[in-house]
Amino acid sequence: MLRLVVLAAVVAALFAAPAVAAEPQTLVPGVTYERQLTFSRFGPRVLHVVTAPRPGGLYALKPVVSNNAVPGKETVTAMQRRLASSATIVGVNGDFASAEGVPAGVLVQTGTLIVDANAKRSSIGVDPDGTLRVERLALLATWQGRGQRRPLIGVNRRPGANGVSVYTSAWGPATPAEPGAVEAVFASLPPLRLSGESAGVVTAVRSGGGAAIPPGGGVLVARGTQAARLAEEARVGDEVTLRLVTNLDWSGVTDGLAGGPVLVRAGKAVFNPREDFSLAALSARTARVAVGQRADGRIVLVAADGGLPGFSAGLTNFELAQTLVRLGAVTAAALEGGPAATLAFDGKLLNRPSAGERPVSLMLGVLYEGVYAPPPEPVVLSPNGDGVDERQTFRYRVVRPSSVTVTLVDPAGAARTVEAAERPPGSYELPWTGRREDGTLEAQGRWRWIVTARDGQGRQSTAEHPFSLNTTLAGLRVAPAVVRVGPRGGVLSVSFTLAHGASWTATIETPRGTVLRRYARRSAAPGPASFTWDGRYHKRARAYSGQHVVRVSVTNEFGAAQLARPFTVRRVGR
Repeated sequence: MLRLVVLAAVVAALFAAPAVAAEPQTLVPGVTYERQLTFSRFGPRVLHVVTAPRPGGLYALKPVVSNNAVPGKETVTAMQRRLASSATIVGVNGDFASAEGVPAGVLVQTGTLIVDANAKRSSIGVDPDGTLRVERLALLATWQGRGQRRPLIGVNRRPGANGVSVYTSAWGPATPAEPGAVEAVFASLPPLRLSGESAGVVTAVRSGGGAAIPPGGGVLVARGTQAARLAEEARVGDEVTLRLVTNLDWSGVTDGLAGGPVLVRAGKAVFNPREDFSLAALSARTARVAVGQRADGRIVLVAADGGLPGFSAGLTNFELAQTLVRLGAVTAAALEGGPAATLAFDGKLLNRPSAGERPVSLMLGVLYEGVYAPPPEPVVLSPNGDGVDERQTFRYRVVRPSSVTVTLVDPAGAARTVEAAERPPGSYELPWTGRREDGTLEAQGRWRWIVTARDGQGRQSTAEHPFSLNTTLAGLRVAPAVVRVGPRGGVLSVSFTLAHGASWTATIETPRGTVLRRYARRSAAPGPASFTWDGRYHKRARAYSGQHVVRVSVTNEFGAAQLARPFTVRRVGR
């Protein structure tokens, strides 16, 4: 069976075509996103790639817990929207979780252990210097009251039939119901650290589960044979010590989560990770998610769409590993794939989950704390009186109190300060009409918005967006609104006005942007222009009934501009 998997991987590599990539898009300063399309004997494969700076300064790589509590699930987009006031986030779903949303392995946040590790699979950690670690972390934990050290089975995880677990306030307001369990409550319990001790004084002992977890405290829960032992050795007023020991020195790890299997080690793709994953799970061609780090420290987040015949066939685990190597990763690990595979930015999906976005227990996100500014709307300002794109809005957001300066740079390179202010955290917008105070038009051509912010820690960030001021194209009209297309075709009249000489092209498209007919680029002098569509697609195919769009694009010394108008085709006759 293993030979067949190897052979399939080799054949797939032989039939794979070079990636067709869209132009990288800047999400926030220093962070880019691109969509890549490759073709193989198994069908097309769509890959989404985010590249971010090495963690540190304004950038962090952190796991985010759904709903601010260990159990439960939430969509990645909802998590990002919830945290938008504290950071701008691009992220993927985390690792597998139980049905109630408890992560399958380790979870570390800001140096505090939230959930214990799974030694049978890789864990992903981030060091203070921004180094990504992919290692098999094992945890040996004990508790000790009046007697000897006893095994501590779980951290924020339900104990087994004869197990002992500790719940902290990261779990939520109360422990889950556990009939027959004994609970020792600590009003105060220091944060749990990997390779460290935490001690608390028992303030209450109860049974049956559902104990309130004090903020900053914890609850030790024992079941089965361990329940009587806990009741005897952890009485009210006793000090209980929790001791955590790991097989690896993760004492400096700031953030981490469960992952696996390992994909890339020392720059080489790992074929057989020897982790707790079945061969079927590794060889399945499905949606996949991964995180990696390049030699220069940059982080790579990858989401491969899958389970979508004709759109994206997905990848095997080894194909994902090879992809990370191709992207320059020297270290990488997988996260939960399949229907849960999600990549989103600022609360909006970037990939295409096979069954729609699913709630997950964790998100692994690149958090950016500098100034964020989306592209201005519209990106081509055209104050020519036709009622379309007459006014532009520039928006920006800061998540820390900041000194903000907003500048406009004209086509000649002259800069003007539009705003200089001390801003509390929040979102702000600046409108612009492209006209001077006396109503005359500003210089046409390529302009730039630049916003610079310096926060209270002295960290400076800058976001810049180009746009065009171009009044060339105006008054796009189509007639009739409903085109009857018979066996001999139909007639749609399209007219528009050019305020300046320009080259123009026109397309007939679907509402999703698929081009059905293209008219050759033509040069035209200022004045009215028009053409007629005959109701046919490429190769003279007769148009089908449904919604369509006509789009006219122009290019001249002021840049590019376009207008679009919808219309309907009604096919008649045979």
